[in-house]
Amino acid sequence: MNKKVDIYLGLIGDNIAQSKAPLLHRLAGRQNGMSVQYDRLVPSEQKKDFDALFDACPLRGYRAINVTYPYKERAASKVLISDPLVRAMGAVNTVLFKENGPFGYNTDYSGFIAAYRNQRGDKLPGVACLIGTGGVGRALAFALIALGTNEIRLVDNDKTKADVLADDLRKVAPTVSVRVMDNAASAADGASGLLNGTPIGMVGYEGTPLPASALTGAVWAFDAVYTPVNTEFLMDAESRGLEVISGYELFFYQGVHAWSHFANLPLDENRLRIDLKSEGNAA
Repeated sequence: MNKKVDIYLGLIGDNIAQSKAPLLHRLAGRQNGMSVQYDRLVPSEQKKDFDALFDACPLRGYRAINVTYPYKERAASKVLISDPLVRAMGAVNTVLFKENGPFGYNTDYSGFIAAYRNQRGDKLPGVACLIGTGGVGRALAFALIALGTNEIRLVDNDKTKADVLADDLRKVAPTVSVRVMDNAASAADGASGLLNGTPIGMVGYEGTPLPASALTGAVWAFDAVYTPVNTEFLMDAESRGLEVISGYELFFYQGVHAWSHFANLPLDENRLRIDLKSEGNAA
């Protein structure tokens, strides 16, 4: 590795060729006069499974990594987690390699709360329909509780996974109604907020988690997908008058919060947004 680099970071995940995370962290480093190398680490391309690739990271000089789909829950089993709420989530997207072991954090959770507040202020989420109960879905569900939702409807092709999340949510928030439902359109009926926590709509996973007809009556929608930013799901929601929160906002805030773990250095968020837009478009 190049000795001129001040900090080595990486992202483990599948289908991450278009991720803007490397650019975000390079720009964050530049604000602080640091040279950052941020590598995309795809297990199949590295010819290692997730566990072997994860274990190799500190040996290869990485100070920290982000973890994305579909490895967030696996990462949680490999790290020390000091925050009991993150332990309850059972998913981490940010890992810092320390002398006494790898420590895990979840900036999807804090990032979604920041994105929601930035768009909707102090408005309550109301009844929320959450499609997808994997790593990011778990973070979104716990964030919804923190934001004051009174009911969460969970939908996943893997009902067992949804049932496990429902049980975990009931333990930390017994007064919140948590329901596991089989059909996304039925779960959306009467809901105020509609959230996509699946990769559906992402480049390589085209489509939408909900038919446009199922969006009627909702107030707001969020899509965890940000490549592309304007997913079919969010375009359908916006065309029907819903207030939309882009997955780009989650990407931005989870990255800002991850940087605080990686380097513990300040950021000018407005400048970072401008630089991301200008240099991201030029890429």
